[in-house]
Amino acid sequence: MAIDRVDAYLAEHRSRFEEQLKDLLRIPSVSAQPEHDADTRRAAEFVRGDLEAMGVQAELIEFPRGHPIVFGRKLDAPGKPTLLVYGHYDVQPPEPLEPWDSPPFEPTERDGNLYARGATDDKGQMFTHLKAAEAWLKGAGELPINLKFVIEGEEEVGGENLETLMAGSPELLACDYAVVSDTSQFARGRPAITYGLKGLAYFELIVEGADRDLHSGTFGGAVQNPLNALATILASLKDADGRIAIPGFYDEVRPLEDWERKEFAALPFSEEEFRADLAVPAVFGEAGYSTLERKWARPTCDVHGIWGGYAGPGPKTVLPRLAGAKFSFRLVPDQTPKAVQARLEAHLEAACPPGVTYTLKAMQGAPAVIVEAKGNPGVEAAMRAVESGFGVRPVLIREGGSIPVVGLIKQHLGVDTLLLGWGQNDDNLHGPNEKFSIEDFHRGIKSAAHLIAELAEKV
Repeated sequence: MAIDRVDAYLAEHRSRFEEQLKDLLRIPSVSAQPEHDADTRRAAEFVRGDLEAMGVQAELIEFPRGHPIVFGRKLDAPGKPTLLVYGHYDVQPPEPLEPWDSPPFEPTERDGNLYARGATDDKGQMFTHLKAAEAWLKGAGELPINLKFVIEGEEEVGGENLETLMAGSPELLACDYAVVSDTSQFARGRPAITYGLKGLAYFELIVEGADRDLHSGTFGGAVQNPLNALATILASLKDADGRIAIPGFYDEVRPLEDWERKEFAALPFSEEEFRADLAVPAVFGEAGYSTLERKWARPTCDVHGIWGGYAGPGPKTVLPRLAGAKFSFRLVPDQTPKAVQARLEAHLEAACPPGVTYTLKAMQGAPAVIVEAKGNPGVEAAMRAVESGFGVRPVLIREGGSIPVVGLIKQHLGVDTLLLGWGQNDDNLHGPNEKFSIEDFHRGIKSAAHLIAELAEKV
């Protein structure tokens, strides 16, 4: 059977795959830092070269600004499904460097893990799909489905060029399914398929009072303090039970289905271990929901930064001229950033104390995404594929984070995305000592290879 030849190829080339990944990880493709622009292009050329070496037609799609997108295609299976593989070759800055136990761009093996910036986010996970395609083309001689690759270099800085490509050339990327490996397993040894992601609505609020800083003894009690006003506004966003207090906020919130609550409850999750690991005195959130339900499937509101006035050593009795905060809402189906912003603006009109003015700036937004998990042939194919790769059936989970590309794929291409994560929750994405389990790297390759087989035979 063809899949047996694929598995044999994977076993034979394990060491080479690891060395190739190390070569890619050595490239400091930090898209946010202009001094690494040449390195970021070098990573794009590495990916293009790897695709070409296995027989995939590949090119760099250029844009007036920013980094190119690697686009590859192998369309030799008429009548069979087309799978679009998305990933990114850019990485987060490694700074600060002091906490790293080994240089961030010198891949180092320790305790069965490969440590380097980008090891799991997303070079390592993305690379599993390239090696799966290679195993089919070199080991079996052909692909049983059609494949397209979109590997971008700006995921860590907003990905504007990708949206331009998807909106302007949807026919180029047309597919039946998309797959993204940029998430994590539920727990060690418990692979997962993520069928839901939260959306995001991120804001900056500036509150202004007098035209200059004022002495608190001379003016205190006579004019509004912008910091006090800001605190009042922020406190009005949620009630004591963790429920968001903006009128109408929950009108579009899709409730959890019974099967979801049952499956979440059956997962091996300990709230006490969760609390202890974070060293917090208690878990907290919207009343009536478990921690997993709050994390994955209920909207949230969190303040990320507050500034204003004096915060240096010693006292300074001043009423600041202005104060500011950044805060966000994590959204669930069927909320949209636009609707949330409209309700927030109406709420601020009522909640702002007299004596100050305010400015609200919407900074970032993405809708929530959910894939129909039950009865979906793509999800069922992925379940079988991941079980082949990991030796255990994956669980279905949602995730509290946002991956904007998943929404773009749905919006512009009209297809669902299979979110197959090979990483672990403690892989230190964006932090020092980022890592990726070497065995999970190989399990991911095998799962990706078997996904190709399952889509060809069962869909």
